[in-house]
Amino acid sequence: MEELQIVPDVIDQTPKELCKVSYPSGVNVDLGNVLTPTQVKDIPNVAWTADDSELYTICLTDPDAPSRTDPKFREWHHWLVGNIPGGNISEGETLSQYVGSGPPEGTGLHRYVFLIYQQNGKLNFDEPRLTNNSGDNRGGFSIKKFAEKYQLGQPIAGNFYQAEWDDYVPILYKQLAG
Repeated sequence: MEELQIVPDVIDQTPKELCKVSYPSGVNVDLGNVLTPTQVKDIPNVAWTADDSELYTICLTDPDAPSRTDPKFREWHHWLVGNIPGGNISEGETLSQYVGSGPPEGTGLHRYVFLIYQQNGKLNFDEPRLTNNSGDNRGGFSIKKFAEKYQLGQPIAGNFYQAEWDDYVPILYKQLAG
């Protein structure tokens, strides 16, 4: 995460644990490997060492919007779920529904970062609830500021991949246009 500057662009320190991320397409996330938007269009399975008596928050964020050289929309978050009991994401409180990677054509590789935070208890989120058929309110996000706001501390687990434009991206843009 240091080599590709996720530390400090997204977080202050590398999480101690690597979360396992596998997509229905058959690909796995592996510390910056290159995947395609087509491969990551569906909600992945994410696993980490979770305590069933604890609550967690997961975030997937892209610090490279619209490009790594001009990240004026840093960060654009793709998925945000809180109050996850144990490791069961589907039972958590979805703040932002999952949206796959959609890097604009010609902007090169973007970094997509999964982060898991252990909560100190059940949280009352005042964030807008975002669907997966709109891109509104996703840009200009900061997982650091979100974590500070809800006193989440540092992430306990993380992983990331890189992706650039492919022919699935226009389909995603149409979905996000409502």
